[in-house]
This record gives sequence, C-alpha cells and structure tokens, in this order.
Amino acid sequence: MRLGTAPDPASLDPIERASRDELRALQLERLQRTLRHAYDNVPAYRRKFDEHGVHPADCKDLGDLAKFPFTTKQDLREGYPFGMFAVPRERVARIHASSGTTGQPTVVGYTKADLDVWAGVMARSIRASGGRPGDVVHVAYGYGLFTGGLGAHYGAERLGCTVVPVSGGMTPRQVRLIEDFRPRVIMVTPSYMLALLDEFERQGLDPRASSPRIGIFGAEPWTEEMRAEIEERFDLDAVDIYGLSEVMGPGVANECVESKDGLHVWEDHFYPETVDPFTGEPAEAGELVFTSLTKEAMPIVRYRTRDLTRLLPGTARPAFRRMEKVTGRTDDMIILRGVNVFPTQIEEVVLRVPGLSPHFQVHLTRPGRLDVMTVRVEARPGFQGRGQAAEAVRRAVKDTVGVHVEVEVVDPETLERSVGKLKRVIDKRDT
Repeated sequence: MRLGTAPDPASLDPIERASRDELRALQLERLQRTLRHAYDNVPAYRRKFDEHGVHPADCKDLGDLAKFPFTTKQDLREGYPFGMFAVPRERVARIHASSGTTGQPTVVGYTKADLDVWAGVMARSIRASGGRPGDVVHVAYGYGLFTGGLGAHYGAERLGCTVVPVSGGMTPRQVRLIEDFRPRVIMVTPSYMLALLDEFERQGLDPRASSPRIGIFGAEPWTEEMRAEIEERFDLDAVDIYGLSEVMGPGVANECVESKDGLHVWEDHFYPETVDPFTGEPAEAGELVFTSLTKEAMPIVRYRTRDLTRLLPGTARPAFRRMEKVTGRTDDMIILRGVNVFPTQIEEVVLRVPGLSPHFQVHLTRPGRLDVMTVRVEARPGFQGRGQAAEAVRRAVKDTVGVHVEVEVVDPETLERSVGKLKRVIDKRDT
C-alpha cells in the first residue's frame, strides 16, 4: 500500500492541532448545547427524553450521553417531512433526502451555518486525503437529493480547488473528460471507479498514465483488497471517506493519506460511539452511533447508523479517534444457515483469486427448504482457468466464513455496472 504526503501542519485547522483534553472540553460544551436545542425545539426529542426520564441538564460529562435514547431511521420516517427540524422551515437553506426505496424517505435540512460547517469538514477531508488548493477535482458522485455530489463539490471549492461537477453516468464521457481536464483528484464510489477503470482499458488507454493521483472513495463498504486493486491499476492513493445524510453527508470522517489506517472522525462536530447491535449496550466494536454537535436545522442524538466498525485512538490527527473501515451494515448482513455473512467477506476472497475481476454479485435463493448462496463473479479478459478459480473461491469462503456457496465464473462485462452504489446482494428467496 502506497502512502501519500502529509499536509503542511500550518495548513491544518487549529482544532486538528489541539490536544485530546481540549477537544473533549469543546465536545462537552457543544453536546450540552445540542441536547438543549433538540429538547426545546423538536417535539419528538422532547417526548423521547421525557419517556426515558432524562433531561438535557442531566448531561454533566460526555459519559452521560449514554443515558439518552437512541434515534433510528424509523424516527426520521415518522417525522416526514419536516418534523425533526429544530428551526422554522424558513431558516432551512437546503433539503436533502434518501431515495425512499426501502420505505418513507428520510429528509434532512441545513441552515446556512450547517452548510458552512459541511463545506469546512469536507475541505478538511479532501486535504487529509492529499488534495491541495489549486487541484482539479473530478466529482463523479451523484448530484441531487443524494448528499455525495454537492457535499464533495462545496468542500472542494472551500479548499480552493477547481471542481468538475460530472455526477454519475455517461462513463465513456467521464473518461474523456479525465483525459482532457487532467484532474489530480477524483471523488466517486469505489464500485463506479472500477467501472471507469474498465472503460479506460476498453478505450485502449492506460489508467496508470492518466492524471488522478488521489481517489476519495465512499458511500459503500469496500475492502483493503479493493484498495490494492484500484491503487495498482490507476497508480494513485485510494483514500476512504465516510458520511451519511442523517448526520451531515460525506465528511463525517476521513482517512489521512499519510497513514491510511482508519478514518479519523471529525469529533469537533460529530460524537461517535459503538454499541452492541442487538442489545444497544456500549461495545468496543459494533454498530456506529453518532450525535451531531453543531447542527442547527436538524440536530441528531445517538443516531444508530447500522454501520459496523471499531473505534481506535487517533494517529495522524492524535486528538481525533479513528474508525476502522466499515465491515458491513446490520441490514446488509446475510444469515445463511445460521452463519452471519457480509458482502465484504466475499469481496476479500474474490480479489485474492488470480484471474477473477472485482465485479461480483451474491444471489440468494431457496429452491427447497434451505437457502442457497451463489456467487457470480466475472473472469478477467482471456482467463481460461474458470473451474479452478470457482473451486478456489468455494474453498476460501468455506475456510474463512464457514459456509458453503455455489460459484459461477461468468464472462467479462456480464454483470450490470453501477453508476453509484453497487447492489451486491440479489435476494430471490421470497419470489
């Protein structure tokens, strides 16, 4: 794994150079203000706090946050559209929303001050990734109600970069613009980056000779094996970014290019916890929970993200704790004959088998009384040893995950490509 160059310390935000004690004092002040703001202005929070017998005045130190109830996606859906806002709608400068494909959309609002904070943490994230003022930044995250495109856009502008707002889709045109505009930084989902890499090669272009030297990838879990694949094929530093619209959008946490050892959470704005996903009790590794510390329009208290990770001490930014790469989501977890399986575990196996591409899908069926998992993975062009590769994947999944799977190695470009988040799991058990 290649490691990039750290930024000039003088370019860091003052809080990035603060001590852990200084940061914790700021967090407590902001947490107490957030709890009061939520209680006083959001009826749903007032009701939940009262039902749990807690009041904002009960928060005397950071540990007291555990006394307060969780917020879930269902709470946000029940508040649709503006019931979770803590300011009059007239003060809301922008609205984003989820797609609503799994139910009622979740709506989030931002005041002008919120947008200023968001641009600031995104600029900090791009700088931590290796981006610098004056860089050309190719933004291939989707624009619109999805927070990715606009979050990256305004952060890059705040840092002083030149932004190319391409959004997703039109893959051949994206490659042409990369060749013509020569961006140093590209921001996109990792699965769509693989589609761009394939398009470079389809056009007879060498991805390693192209201009990007920094890739900032987020919006879906991805593995160290995929990082190695992208870095090798594109000759760039692949850096992880984390965010979710309910908390802010991208820029909640980011890897530092000089270490690439987990994502530093920008804890001056977002307070993280990890809890057991089943009991809700504090856990060293488990489901990630966030409380916003500076949001005006829609403060969020102990929001259960459903993302699974572990919190660790800071390194490149010592005051800020790190979160490990997200290993999966509680709602992405497959229970196959009593064994918990995550798509990232399959990805790790596939990328270790020579001759197989990173493009795969997991199909779940129930032909009889038992569930069957079939991994469909594309061969690389010209690869002949498909039978041996399929057997290698079967054995590795059995050895590392503990379940038997069927494996089909298919022709290149057989599986549908994604222009955003890739749908890894196709569940046909109820059809």
